[in-house]
Amino acid sequence: MNEQFEAKYNEILMNYLEHQDEEILYNCEKLTKEAMENNIPPEEIVNIHRSSLEKYDADMPDYIKKSFDVLLETMVGYGLAYLEHISLRTEQRALRTEIEQAETMQKTLMHADMPVGTGLDLGVVSVAARQMSGDYYAFLNAGKSGNEIGIALADVIGKGIPAAFSISMIKYALSGIAEESSNPSRVLEDLNEVAEENINDNMFITMFYGVYHKQTHLFRYASAGHEVGIFYQAESQSFSDLYARGLPLGVNKDVHYREFEKNVDPEDIIFIMSDGVTEARTEEGFIERSELLAIFEKYRDLDAQKMVEAIYEHLLKLQNFTLRDDFTLIVIKREKDV
Repeated sequence: MNEQFEAKYNEILMNYLEHQDEEILYNCEKLTKEAMENNIPPEEIVNIHRSSLEKYDADMPDYIKKSFDVLLETMVGYGLAYLEHISLRTEQRALRTEIEQAETMQKTLMHADMPVGTGLDLGVVSVAARQMSGDYYAFLNAGKSGNEIGIALADVIGKGIPAAFSISMIKYALSGIAEESSNPSRVLEDLNEVAEENINDNMFITMFYGVYHKQTHLFRYASAGHEVGIFYQAESQSFSDLYARGLPLGVNKDVHYREFEKNVDPEDIIFIMSDGVTEARTEEGFIERSELLAIFEKYRDLDAQKMVEAIYEHLLKLQNFTLRDDFTLIVIKREKDV
Protein backbone atom coordinates (compact mmCIF):
# COMPACT_ATOMS: atom_id res chain seq x y z
CA MET A 1 0.00 0.00 0.00
CA ASN A 2 2.89 2.40 0.80
CA GLU A 3 4.41 1.77 -2.64
CA GLN A 4 1.13 2.80 -4.26
CA PHE A 5 0.98 5.90 -2.09
CA GLU A 6 4.59 6.78 -2.93
CA ALA A 7 3.88 6.47 -6.64
CA LYS A 8 0.84 8.74 -6.41
CA TYR A 9 2.74 11.30 -4.34
CA ASN A 10 5.67 11.28 -6.77
CA GLU A 11 3.31 11.77 -9.71
CA ILE A 12 1.62 14.77 -8.09
CA LEU A 13 4.97 16.32 -7.12
CA MET A 14 6.55 15.87 -10.57
CA ASN A 15 3.49 17.25 -12.36
CA TYR A 16 3.45 20.30 -10.14
CA LEU A 17 7.17 20.98 -10.55
CA GLU A 18 6.73 20.80 -14.33
CA HIS A 19 3.54 22.82 -14.67
CA GLN A 20 2.92 24.77 -11.40
CA ASP A 21 -0.79 24.28 -11.94
CA GLU A 22 -2.82 24.79 -8.75
CA GLU A 23 -5.42 22.28 -9.91
CA ILE A 24 -2.77 19.60 -9.43
CA LEU A 25 -2.61 20.55 -5.73
CA TYR A 26 -6.27 19.65 -5.25
CA ASN A 27 -5.21 15.99 -5.48
CA CYS A 28 -3.21 16.46 -2.29
CA GLU A 29 -6.40 16.56 -0.20
CA LYS A 30 -7.48 13.19 -1.50
CA LEU A 31 -3.99 11.81 -0.95
CA THR A 32 -3.97 13.12 2.62
CA LYS A 33 -7.16 11.17 3.41
CA GLU A 34 -5.58 8.08 1.88
CA ALA A 35 -2.50 8.53 4.10
CA MET A 36 -4.65 8.76 7.22
CA GLU A 37 -6.73 5.73 6.24
CA ASN A 38 -3.56 3.68 5.76
CA ASN A 39 -1.80 5.03 8.88
CA ILE A 40 1.09 6.54 6.91
CA PRO A 41 2.89 8.83 9.39
CA PRO A 42 4.01 12.38 8.48
CA GLU A 43 7.73 11.50 8.67
CA GLU A 44 7.29 8.83 6.01
CA ILE A 45 5.70 11.40 3.70
CA VAL A 46 8.74 13.64 4.28
CA ASN A 47 11.04 10.77 3.30
CA ILE A 48 8.98 10.13 0.16
CA HIS A 49 9.22 13.82 -0.71
CA ARG A 50 13.01 13.87 -0.25
CA SER A 51 13.49 10.69 -2.27
CA SER A 52 11.37 12.08 -5.11
CA LEU A 53 13.38 15.33 -5.21
CA GLU A 54 16.69 13.47 -5.23
CA LYS A 55 15.51 11.50 -8.26
CA TYR A 56 14.25 14.69 -9.90
CA ASP A 57 17.49 16.60 -9.38
CA ALA A 58 20.64 14.58 -8.78
CA ASP A 59 22.57 17.81 -8.25
CA MET A 60 20.25 19.10 -5.54
CA PRO A 61 22.26 21.34 -3.16
CA ASP A 62 23.47 19.66 0.02
CA TYR A 63 21.84 22.30 2.26
CA ILE A 64 18.41 21.41 0.88
CA LYS A 65 19.02 17.75 1.61
CA LYS A 66 20.11 18.55 5.17
CA SER A 67 17.09 20.78 5.69
CA PHE A 68 14.91 17.70 5.42
CA ASP A 69 16.49 16.36 8.63
CA VAL A 70 14.93 19.26 10.53
CA LEU A 71 11.59 18.77 8.83
CA LEU A 72 11.73 15.03 9.48
CA GLU A 73 12.34 15.42 13.22
CA THR A 74 9.56 17.99 13.40
CA MET A 75 7.14 15.66 11.69
CA VAL A 76 8.12 12.77 13.98
CA GLY A 77 7.20 14.93 16.99
CA TYR A 78 4.04 16.10 15.27
CA GLY A 79 3.03 12.54 14.44
CA LEU A 80 3.44 11.39 18.04
CA ALA A 81 1.49 14.38 19.33
CA TYR A 82 -1.23 13.77 16.74
CA LEU A 83 -1.56 10.10 17.71
CA GLU A 84 -1.84 11.11 21.36
CA HIS A 85 -4.51 13.65 20.39
CA ILE A 86 -6.48 11.00 18.51
CA SER A 87 -6.18 8.64 21.49
CA LEU A 88 -7.48 11.31 23.87
CA ARG A 89 -10.38 12.12 21.56
CA THR A 90 -11.31 8.44 21.43
CA GLU A 91 -11.18 8.22 25.23
CA GLN A 92 -13.27 11.39 25.53
CA ARG A 93 -15.93 9.97 23.21
CA ALA A 94 -16.02 6.75 25.24
CA LEU A 95 -16.25 8.71 28.51
CA ARG A 96 -18.99 10.94 27.10
CA THR A 97 -20.96 7.85 26.08
CA GLU A 98 -20.55 6.37 29.57
CA ILE A 99 -21.68 9.62 31.20
CA GLU A 100 -24.72 9.82 28.92
CA GLN A 101 -25.63 6.25 29.83
CA ALA A 102 -25.15 7.00 33.53
CA GLU A 103 -27.26 10.15 33.16
CA THR A 104 -30.08 8.18 31.57
CA MET A 105 -29.85 5.54 34.30
CA GLN A 106 -29.86 8.21 37.00
CA LYS A 107 -32.96 9.88 35.60
CA THR A 108 -34.72 6.54 35.54
CA LEU A 109 -33.67 5.67 39.09
CA MET A 110 -34.41 9.13 40.49
CA HIS A 111 -37.89 9.47 39.02
CA ALA A 112 -40.34 10.38 41.79
CA ASP A 113 -44.11 10.17 41.39
CA MET A 114 -46.24 12.87 42.99
CA PRO A 115 -48.55 11.49 45.68
CA VAL A 116 -52.29 12.03 45.11
CA GLY A 117 -55.26 12.38 47.44
CA THR A 118 -53.22 14.17 50.07
CA GLY A 119 -55.00 17.51 50.30
CA LEU A 120 -51.74 19.07 49.16
CA ASP A 121 -50.84 20.88 45.97
CA LEU A 122 -47.28 19.76 45.15
CA GLY A 123 -44.78 21.17 42.70
CA VAL A 124 -41.13 20.46 41.96
CA VAL A 125 -38.42 21.60 39.57
CA SER A 126 -35.07 19.80 39.58
CA VAL A 127 -32.47 20.77 36.96
CA ALA A 128 -28.84 19.61 36.84
CA ALA A 129 -26.15 22.22 36.25
CA ARG A 130 -24.14 19.53 34.42
CA GLN A 131 -25.06 16.17 32.98
CA MET A 132 -25.14 14.39 36.33
CA SER A 133 -27.15 15.88 39.17
CA GLY A 134 -26.05 15.89 42.80
CA ASP A 135 -29.60 16.67 44.01
CA TYR A 136 -32.19 14.06 44.93
CA TYR A 137 -35.80 14.53 45.98
CA ALA A 138 -38.50 12.05 46.89
CA PHE A 139 -42.11 11.76 48.02
CA LEU A 140 -42.80 8.54 49.88
CA ASN A 141 -45.05 6.85 52.41
CA ALA A 142 -43.76 7.51 55.91
CA GLY A 143 -44.29 4.98 58.67
CA LYS A 144 -47.00 2.33 58.66
CA SER A 145 -50.14 4.36 59.39
CA GLY A 146 -50.79 5.30 55.76
CA ASN A 147 -51.64 8.85 56.86
CA GLU A 148 -48.20 10.41 56.54
CA ILE A 149 -46.14 11.57 53.57
CA GLY A 150 -42.36 11.85 53.64
CA ILE A 151 -40.71 14.63 51.66
CA ALA A 152 -36.95 14.47 51.17
CA LEU A 153 -34.39 16.67 49.46
CA ALA A 154 -30.70 15.75 49.49
CA ASP A 155 -27.63 17.42 47.99
CA VAL A 156 -24.30 15.63 47.59
CA ILE A 157 -21.24 17.77 48.22
CA GLY A 158 -19.38 16.57 45.17
CA LYS A 159 -20.15 16.25 41.48
CA GLY A 160 -20.20 13.79 38.63
CA ILE A 161 -20.61 10.04 38.69
CA PRO A 162 -19.44 9.52 42.34
CA ALA A 163 -22.11 11.97 43.50
CA ALA A 164 -24.74 10.20 41.40
CA PHE A 165 -23.83 6.84 42.93
CA SER A 166 -24.07 8.33 46.43
CA ILE A 167 -27.53 9.66 45.61
CA SER A 168 -28.61 6.22 44.38
CA MET A 169 -27.44 4.71 47.67
CA ILE A 170 -29.43 7.28 49.66
CA LYS A 171 -32.53 6.67 47.54
CA TYR A 172 -32.70 2.95 48.28
CA ALA A 173 -31.71 3.32 51.91
CA LEU A 174 -34.34 6.02 52.46
CA SER A 175 -37.19 4.01 50.94
CA GLY A 176 -36.62 1.20 53.43
CA ILE A 177 -35.93 3.36 56.48
CA ALA A 178 -38.91 5.68 55.93
CA GLU A 179 -41.32 2.76 55.78
CA GLU A 180 -40.25 1.71 59.26
CA SER A 181 -40.32 5.13 60.93
CA SER A 182 -42.27 8.36 60.53
CA ASN A 183 -39.86 10.19 62.82
CA PRO A 184 -37.71 12.60 60.72
CA SER A 185 -34.85 12.73 63.21
CA ARG A 186 -34.69 8.91 63.41
CA VAL A 187 -34.74 8.62 59.63
CA LEU A 188 -31.78 11.01 59.30
CA GLU A 189 -29.85 9.22 62.02
CA ASP A 190 -30.29 5.86 60.29
CA LEU A 191 -29.35 7.37 56.92
CA ASN A 192 -26.29 8.95 58.51
CA GLU A 193 -25.05 5.52 59.58
CA VAL A 194 -25.48 4.23 56.03
CA ALA A 195 -23.70 7.24 54.52
CA GLU A 196 -20.83 7.18 57.03
CA GLU A 197 -20.10 3.54 56.20
CA ASN A 198 -20.47 3.73 52.41
CA ILE A 199 -19.41 7.08 50.95
CA ASN A 200 -15.89 8.44 50.43
CA ASP A 201 -14.26 10.48 53.18
CA ASN A 202 -14.10 13.53 50.90
CA MET A 203 -17.82 13.43 50.18
CA PHE A 204 -20.86 14.09 52.34
CA ILE A 205 -24.58 14.71 51.90
CA THR A 206 -26.91 17.42 53.19
CA MET A 207 -30.57 16.53 53.56
CA PHE A 208 -33.89 18.01 54.59
CA TYR A 209 -36.53 15.47 55.56
CA GLY A 210 -40.08 16.23 56.62
CA VAL A 211 -43.24 14.24 57.31
CA TYR A 212 -46.72 15.65 56.72
CA HIS A 213 -49.74 14.11 58.48
CA LYS A 214 -52.78 14.21 56.21
CA GLN A 215 -55.30 14.32 59.05
CA THR A 216 -53.69 16.56 61.65
CA HIS A 217 -51.88 18.72 59.06
CA LEU A 218 -48.79 18.70 61.23
CA PHE A 219 -45.45 18.96 59.42
CA ARG A 220 -42.50 17.52 61.35
CA TYR A 221 -39.01 18.00 59.96
CA ALA A 222 -35.26 17.73 60.60
CA SER A 223 -32.16 18.74 58.69
CA ALA A 224 -28.70 17.31 58.15
CA GLY A 225 -26.86 20.52 57.29
CA HIS A 226 -29.25 21.36 54.46
CA GLU A 227 -30.52 24.72 53.27
CA VAL A 228 -33.13 26.20 55.58
CA GLY A 229 -36.68 25.76 54.31
CA ILE A 230 -39.14 28.64 54.16
CA PHE A 231 -42.71 28.69 55.47
CA TYR A 232 -45.41 31.03 54.18
CA GLN A 233 -48.34 31.59 56.55
CA ALA A 234 -51.40 32.61 54.58
CA GLU A 235 -53.28 34.14 57.52
CA SER A 236 -50.54 36.66 58.36
CA GLN A 237 -49.17 36.79 54.80
CA SER A 238 -45.66 36.41 56.17
CA PHE A 239 -42.56 34.28 55.54
CA SER A 240 -40.46 32.58 58.20
CA ASP A 241 -37.60 30.09 58.27
CA LEU A 242 -38.09 26.39 58.89
CA TYR A 243 -35.11 26.47 61.18
CA ALA A 244 -33.24 23.19 61.61
CA ARG A 245 -29.58 22.40 61.98
CA GLY A 246 -27.42 19.30 62.05
CA LEU A 247 -24.24 17.79 60.63
CA PRO A 248 -24.37 16.56 57.03
CA LEU A 249 -24.77 12.83 56.50
CA GLY A 250 -21.54 10.85 56.46
CA VAL A 251 -19.43 13.19 58.60
CA ASN A 252 -19.78 11.56 62.03
CA LYS A 253 -21.49 8.29 62.85
CA ASP A 254 -22.71 9.33 66.31
CA VAL A 255 -25.01 12.24 65.48
CA HIS A 256 -28.44 13.11 66.83
CA TYR A 257 -30.78 15.33 64.84
CA ARG A 258 -33.26 17.68 66.44
CA GLU A 259 -36.85 17.53 65.22
CA PHE A 260 -39.16 20.51 64.70
CA GLU A 261 -42.82 20.84 63.77
CA LYS A 262 -45.19 23.28 62.12
CA ASN A 263 -48.98 23.38 61.84
CA VAL A 264 -50.02 23.83 58.22
CA ASP A 265 -53.27 25.72 57.67
CA PRO A 266 -55.18 26.08 54.39
CA GLU A 267 -53.12 27.93 51.72
CA ASP A 268 -49.96 27.83 53.83
CA ILE A 269 -46.88 27.01 51.73
CA ILE A 270 -43.66 25.14 52.48
CA PHE A 271 -40.60 25.82 50.29
CA ILE A 272 -37.78 23.24 50.38
CA MET A 273 -34.75 23.93 48.20
CA SER A 274 -31.14 23.14 47.38
CA ASP A 275 -28.36 25.71 47.42
CA GLY A 276 -28.77 26.17 43.68
CA VAL A 277 -31.82 28.26 44.65
CA THR A 278 -30.50 30.19 47.64
CA GLU A 279 -27.07 30.80 46.11
CA ALA A 280 -28.25 32.04 42.74
CA ARG A 281 -25.67 34.54 41.50
CA THR A 282 -26.14 37.74 39.57
CA GLU A 283 -23.50 40.18 38.33
CA GLU A 284 -23.63 41.85 41.76
CA GLY A 285 -23.08 38.59 43.67
CA PHE A 286 -25.31 36.12 45.50
CA ILE A 287 -29.00 36.89 45.59
CA GLU A 288 -30.16 38.37 48.90
CA ARG A 289 -32.71 36.52 51.02
CA SER A 290 -35.11 39.47 50.81
CA GLU A 291 -34.95 39.34 47.03
CA LEU A 292 -35.61 35.59 47.02
CA LEU A 293 -38.65 36.04 49.29
CA ALA A 294 -39.92 38.80 47.01
CA ILE A 295 -39.77 36.34 44.10
CA PHE A 296 -41.66 33.74 46.14
CA GLU A 297 -44.24 36.38 47.04
CA LYS A 298 -44.68 37.33 43.39
CA TYR A 299 -45.71 33.82 42.34
CA ARG A 300 -47.27 32.40 45.53
CA ASP A 301 -50.87 32.59 44.20
CA LEU A 302 -50.10 30.18 41.36
CA ASP A 303 -50.70 26.45 41.51
CA ALA A 304 -47.69 24.69 43.04
CA GLN A 305 -46.20 23.33 39.80
CA LYS A 306 -46.67 26.60 37.94
CA MET A 307 -45.18 28.39 40.94
CA VAL A 308 -41.91 26.42 40.98
CA GLU A 309 -41.57 26.73 37.22
CA ALA A 310 -42.11 30.50 37.35
CA ILE A 311 -39.58 30.88 40.19
CA TYR A 312 -37.05 28.77 38.28
CA GLU A 313 -37.45 30.82 35.10
CA HIS A 314 -37.16 34.05 37.08
CA LEU A 315 -33.93 32.99 38.82
CA LEU A 316 -32.50 31.55 35.61
CA LYS A 317 -33.05 34.85 33.83
CA LEU A 318 -31.32 36.72 36.68
CA GLN A 319 -28.27 34.49 36.11
CA ASN A 320 -28.17 35.11 32.34
CA PHE A 321 -29.66 31.65 31.76
CA THR A 322 -26.64 29.87 33.27
CA LEU A 323 -26.94 27.45 36.19
CA ARG A 324 -23.82 27.28 38.34
CA ASP A 325 -25.19 24.61 40.65
CA ASP A 326 -27.91 21.97 40.60
CA PHE A 327 -31.31 23.58 41.14
CA THR A 328 -34.11 21.87 43.05
CA LEU A 329 -37.19 23.56 44.48
CA ILE A 330 -40.13 21.78 46.10
CA VAL A 331 -43.37 23.57 46.95
CA ILE A 332 -45.94 22.05 49.32
CA LYS A 333 -49.16 24.04 49.42
CA ARG A 334 -52.11 23.00 51.53
CA GLU A 335 -55.31 23.23 49.55
CA LYS A 336 -58.34 25.18 50.73
CA ASP A 337 -60.81 23.23 52.83
CA VAL A 338 -63.95 22.48 50.87
